[in-house]
Amino acid sequence: MIGNLKYRFRSAVRRVTLHNLWSSLRFYWLSGDRSNVVFTTSIVLVMCAIGLTIQLTIHSQDKKREVNCLALNVYHEARGEPDKGKYAVAKVTLNRVASRHYPTTICEVVYQKGWDYIRKRYVSAFSWTELDERPATTNNRAWQKALQIATEVYENPDSQDLKGALFYHAKHIRPSWARKKIKVARIGRHIFYQ
Repeated sequence: MIGNLKYRFRSAVRRVTLHNLWSSLRFYWLSGDRSNVVFTTSIVLVMCAIGLTIQLTIHSQDKKREVNCLALNVYHEARGEPDKGKYAVAKVTLNRVASRHYPTTICEVVYQKGWDYIRKRYVSAFSWTELDERPATTNNRAWQKALQIATEVYENPDSQDLKGALFYHAKHIRPSWARKKIKVARIGRHIFYQ
């Protein structure tokens, strides 16, 4: 019985306290000077708008950089291939980004290097990043096509299905790693593997 009385008393005190708090806030709002509140709210809204603008700008720049890295990879790896081969190279790059075994951004995947115990040096995943090759000319038709394909594949990554292909090589070479992989497609002058 005493416990029940204590509970009722605490509940009544809470109700009175919340009611008093609400009454005090209401009284302050109705009778007080609201210029500070309006000024503070205005500052907060302006800061939120600036923050959102900065975030959208950074996201736009990140997207542009990622598409550019993908286009460079398509350009250097498959510029002489049919469009289907260019799409396939772009898809392999995105499959690597989606895989837990590779870096999480397109640029990191394209420029990834790993230690080669045979050659005793770091080697690139895509050979063109090791070569002293000139950058793609932006007025070149092949570059424009690579950029178009990279943008399409970036915007719609599920458009090409290569059954999770993560590897490919030119059909005229026979790398030792290919024996352990599952062949999924042969497109143009490349063979693709899981």
